[in-house]
Amino acid sequence: MLRHFITIRDIPAQTALDLVRRAKEMKETRHVGDVLRGKVLVLIFEKASTRTRISFEVGVRRLGGQCILMTPAESQLGRAEPLKDTARVLSRYSDGMIVRTFGEDKLHQIMRYCAIPVINALTDEGHPCQVMSDVLTMYERHPDLPSLHVAWVGDGNNMANSWIEAAMRFSFSLTLACPEGYDPDAGLLAAANREGARVKLCRDPREAVSGAHYVNTDVWASMGQEIEQRAREKVFRDYRVDADLMRLARPGAAFMHCLPAHRGEEVTEEVFESPASIVFDQAENRLHMQMAIMEWVFS
Repeated sequence: MLRHFITIRDIPAQTALDLVRRAKEMKETRHVGDVLRGKVLVLIFEKASTRTRISFEVGVRRLGGQCILMTPAESQLGRAEPLKDTARVLSRYSDGMIVRTFGEDKLHQIMRYCAIPVINALTDEGHPCQVMSDVLTMYERHPDLPSLHVAWVGDGNNMANSWIEAAMRFSFSLTLACPEGYDPDAGLLAAANREGARVKLCRDPREAVSGAHYVNTDVWASMGQEIEQRAREKVFRDYRVDADLMRLARPGAAFMHCLPAHRGEEVTEEVFESPASIVFDQAENRLHMQMAIMEWVFS
């Protein structure tokens, strides 16, 4: 049976923790392997990328494989060829797909028609590889993940959704402060509640950040939402992570951001460049976490 990596919620809690531990080991040993020897992976990227693309390409090579990048501008993806046709063709050429796209329905359509593993490199609904990397970043500092309190401040976007799933699998406490009308996925919140996860939604960033070990945020307007930038600036102006907000967190708390950051919007320059900021550790850990995920998918 094919093994895919689509959402954090899809995998058992012990498997998720094993992946984090394996990624830490790979990082510490600067692992170079051969699990992808003789394999070619196709990167289907319908959205622009820096960290996701480069970390996956480097990771594939470190595991002994090769990769090919496909974008709409350089393929029939930009000319409305049905995804099911693309999936069936690529299944005959390659050994796996790493997909960065818009709606998650596209990802499921690819999975339905392909005969090779698929890894979710981002959709509008989730960013599981990023959040798994962020959990690795926390684990390096605090191996007792269930003892942690994580704050999310800002848009209830794909990152927020994946943080909820991470709280469901790693058992840390998560409080999300989102403006009304910009909540995370309601069905996911309900599922977290049913499973007894310590996930709370509020409106006040100060409530979310109070006593937090980690304070996390993202841009106010994600890719595809640029037309809403002006309106979102008004809605989110009280959701900026600044020094005053960070002072409400636990002493020694760290600031997290998946990047790219819009300094002066969701975070101040002072916080972004402060000793509390671990954003570049997060970025580095994309490589190691994705290598662990690929090893698991293809083993």
